[in-house]
Amino acid sequence: MQKIDPLLIIRYAWREFDDRHEIKGIYDVSAHVSTNQVYKVSFYEREPVFAKLSDYGRFDDFREDHIIINNLANNLEMPYQNFLAQSLVKKNELFIYRFHQVENSAWVIFYNPIKIRNKLPRRLEEKHIKKLGRELARFHKACTNICNQLPNPSKTVITDIHHLQKSIERNEIEMDESHKTTIQKHCEYFLVNADKVNYASEFENIPVFVDWNIGNFSITGDGKFHSRWDYDWFRMSSRVMDFYFFSRVVSDVGDRTVFSYLVNTLMEDRFMMFLKEYHRIYPLTEPEVRFIKEAYRFFILNYVVKDGPYFFRQYYSKKLIKEAYETYFPALDANYRVEKILRELNI
Repeated sequence: MQKIDPLLIIRYAWREFDDRHEIKGIYDVSAHVSTNQVYKVSFYEREPVFAKLSDYGRFDDFREDHIIINNLANNLEMPYQNFLAQSLVKKNELFIYRFHQVENSAWVIFYNPIKIRNKLPRRLEEKHIKKLGRELARFHKACTNICNQLPNPSKTVITDIHHLQKSIERNEIEMDESHKTTIQKHCEYFLVNADKVNYASEFENIPVFVDWNIGNFSITGDGKFHSRWDYDWFRMSSRVMDFYFFSRVVSDVGDRTVFSYLVNTLMEDRFMMFLKEYHRIYPLTEPEVRFIKEAYRFFILNYVVKDGPYFFRQYYSKKLIKEAYETYFPALDANYRVEKILRELNI
């Protein structure tokens, strides 16, 4: 299979979008962790833009996600109206370039640069944790307020887990037989526990970004969300899906963007402090608290086991999958402190 030349594809994409402006240079600014690639594109006679290129998954899924994100970027209420980078549109439609050959496909979307303000310290102080808890609650409220303006998604956490089960049955994912048993067991746990809390009928789906870390969003001087520029790991789902990564951000060691997804950050008192402040602004329900553990289980099943070999670069994928069987899943079998959280939140 001939390797795709990303720089050439970006040039093709820009020529289709606007051939009036000549490209001066294309610079790789990717994090080099996932297979998604991000480039800064400079020109001779216009301001630069950023290009996101992906060759993983289905074009229809990529298109659906970015249509929703662009709607969100243009409709979030104050003070979040400029929180997301806006994608470029052509003739009033979101522009997505589709490169397709018999053996290779890739998709490109362009978006305008976004202004970055202050970054959080690597290890947060108590005042930062409390502000962050309140701010995420306000942001989730803003996302909830515009749900009716966004297109309906075609995928849910339930359909993703069913897809994983089918992929295992068809031997579409390479793994040891013992690992298959482990994954099937955790898929069943997830589906049973989601049913216990009536996830499909009682939980509201809002835009959630799942992957929040200190390196991909900035805040104002008074701790308000200012901007986010990373479009990876987006989906329409329960607000609970955002909590695991915030537990990493507020953890005692801080989110150092080390690619290990240990569950212990959900057990820390610092995360409890975060949840209490969130709950003051946008109260959680008992079913949502009980689902926090399942949101973590879903992340490991869907993004580490199912999509990890395709989305992460090979080194990280192998490392995370190894850790999943040795550490993540065994920790999930341990007693997560749901009852303590419910008592602390007076639910």
